[in-house]
Amino acid sequence: MEITYERFEPADAEELVGFLSGDTWPFHGSDVVDPADARKSVTEGHYDDQDNRTFWITAGGERVGFVRLMDLSDRTPMFDLRIRSERRGQGLGEKALTWLTQYVFAEFPLVQRIEGNTRQDNAVMRRTFQKCGYVKEAHYRDAWPASDGTLHDAVGFAMLRRDWVSGTTTVPDWDDERIG
Repeated sequence: MEITYERFEPADAEELVGFLSGDTWPFHGSDVVDPADARKSVTEGHYDDQDNRTFWITAGGERVGFVRLMDLSDRTPMFDLRIRSERRGQGLGEKALTWLTQYVFAEFPLVQRIEGNTRQDNAVMRRTFQKCGYVKEAHYRDAWPASDGTLHDAVGFAMLRRDWVSGTTTVPDWDDERIG
């Protein structure tokens, strides 16, 4: 199956609103996105401006997800990756994460690292980060509220440019509490 990435255009605004509000997103800020809130975010440029770029993920001629790159003027941008519920579990996330990593490092030479966060219980995304060479760097306790009010831990992963270029993995020094 051919997968392509197409930059979001302002003419796609209502399609993006429908995409966001027409599915459930259990491991994002809200499980359900209100169309008015989505429309406001799109209108305010959160999906396409100097600091943000969004790309549709198309598989088999169908838009099945998107990648939103954020903080692109920073040396450590972040991203949001969403795949339609009926297309999850088909390896699209891994392909999209591989693509976005290559894209960011190729297009933004000053970027030194790419960060991503997920809920601790999102085992699929955690495995995806690991398969793509991202390293767990942080564990934030009770940092991610679910829609029912339950607090979940958040886990942070990152890819360093030097690791991406060399194909290696630099693991954090987790035993650095040796200070006197």
